[in-house]
Amino acid sequence: MGKNLKGKECGKGICQRKDGFYSARFVNKYGKRQEKLFPTLPEARNWLEEAKYVDKHDNVFAPSDMTVDDWFNYWIDNIVGDLAPNTLRNYRERYTINVKPVVGRMLLSDVKPLHCKMVLNKMNDGYAGSTIRQCFICMGTMFKSALMNDLIIKHPMDGVRYTKPVRAPNDIKFLTIEEQKKFLEAAKRSHNYKQYALLLETGLRTGELIGLTWDTIDFEKRTLTVNKTLEYRHKQGYWRAGPPKTQHSYRTIPLTNKAYDILLELYQNRKFRKESETLSQTLDYMDRHTGQKSTLVMRDLVFINWRTGEPAKNSSYDTHLYKLCDEAKIKRFCMHALRHTYATRAIESGMQPKVLQKLLGHGSIKTTMDRYVHVTEDSLLNAVRQFESLSTA
Repeated sequence: MGKNLKGKECGKGICQRKDGFYSARFVNKYGKRQEKLFPTLPEARNWLEEAKYVDKHDNVFAPSDMTVDDWFNYWIDNIVGDLAPNTLRNYRERYTINVKPVVGRMLLSDVKPLHCKMVLNKMNDGYAGSTIRQCFICMGTMFKSALMNDLIIKHPMDGVRYTKPVRAPNDIKFLTIEEQKKFLEAAKRSHNYKQYALLLETGLRTGELIGLTWDTIDFEKRTLTVNKTLEYRHKQGYWRAGPPKTQHSYRTIPLTNKAYDILLELYQNRKFRKESETLSQTLDYMDRHTGQKSTLVMRDLVFINWRTGEPAKNSSYDTHLYKLCDEAKIKRFCMHALRHTYATRAIESGMQPKVLQKLLGHGSIKTTMDRYVHVTEDSLLNAVRQFESLSTA
């Protein structure tokens, strides 16, 4: 029996230290000593009782000194390390900037829903709904993994919600048919016309377009296979190859006639293009499908900058797009809007959402439905004209 500083019995496994804190400890069934400090005796007794219960009922008790920081570092390095680089970057940014300052030093076992809600509340004024949602997903995934590995008893995100709305589907930028015509007319006078036109015919993501290599084009079957991405890391100053965004992003897309003609012309003229020393590189990355290392040969890239002979950087496309938008006298948009435009035209043409899901590489039909199955002004007008023609026939 332990005692407090006045000599009074505290109970088995509990004693009061000279600094006034109560130490609660026991040896679990694996022979490992578990210990934790508390400012009051009731807290120490409650923890000890709960800890022994968990140990008795075949749960692995979380190390008493494991902080949220400790768990995040282990989780990001060893459990989710095979996620897309951009996803890992988003997790690290949201944790470092938003989560860590609030709960990083707390013991993993002490985190409660009120702490998680506090993280999200602090973001309300300065962040967009989509960024708050990223933080919500980061915390939810991290703590769920701790729960699945029996490091915590309850999920601290249970009942936690964020209230700031994420951008509505109607806010997703896509070009109307008239804007698309004006944009392509202006783009025809630029050296990047084929890239923009191909995106509007395939719905590729920017990284998928930049990382496109000739071995993924089957001219006989008239298909394009997405199996890697390429992006320039500005802070580090180097090119990085990687797998597609998710497992579902691996896909083979049948080429439209226009997409086929664009790629065939590029292939036939590939020996006459300017190539820089950068293209002598080969970049290794992990293929999620095979679990094996794969290599991107940069000299085999379909698209390179006509002037520098290097791959075009992600940001340079957006900068060029703004100039074309101004020339076409339409509202500015970024590269991803071309993917949204492709999807919108597909739905307007009558394509089934399930088919579009596969072509875009979405993991869930809900993503496709929420983002693209919306009614545009053009489709409203066409529907009314069709109704009118039938009713007056």
